[in-house]
Amino acid sequence: MTVTTERAYHHGDLRRAILTAALDVIAADGPTALSLRDLARRAGVSHAAPAHHFKDRAGLLTAIAAEGHGLLAAALGEAESLRDLGVQYVRFAAAYPAHFQVMFRPELLRPDDQELAAARERTRNQLHTAVTGRGADQATAVMAAWSMAHGFATLLLSRNLDGLLDGRDPEQAFLALTNELFQSAANPATG
Repeated sequence: MTVTTERAYHHGDLRRAILTAALDVIAADGPTALSLRDLARRAGVSHAAPAHHFKDRAGLLTAIAAEGHGLLAAALGEAESLRDLGVQYVRFAAAYPAHFQVMFRPELLRPDDQELAAARERTRNQLHTAVTGRGADQATAVMAAWSMAHGFATLLLSRNLDGLLDGRDPEQAFLALTNELFQSAANPATG
């Protein structure tokens, strides 16, 4: 790994090299395993170099969360329906698991970071746009859609769905789940 990040740094992109190394660590060991000193070693730079770009660990994690929200908002923007929005959400989590692990952990992030606030707002806007006109209480509809997609994605990444998926494609399983839920809501059982 040092070769890749070192090359990126020598081409003038230390910030990206550190972000890439951090994402590798998070994907392998989770965000709590992150150390600026270790990332500097991986990038082949002084232990103080990462602080130049991120100040501290919270700054680095905040940058990762902001980048993740930007990527998620772009993915959600490609959705053609509310169900597809959920699929895009699950697809994003599977493609960017390290980002996903950090994005929704406020205790790890700088709460006053403007870049993160703007990126979160873009994600929120995509969710709100997808549920516009779907009932009187838009906030409840956003919470329901987000909870379903986020819950599925979280269970998928933590491998809690392995036995239930039994080799099925997670995106297709998510669609089947939404079909079942919407069908049940449209045809409630009579008591």
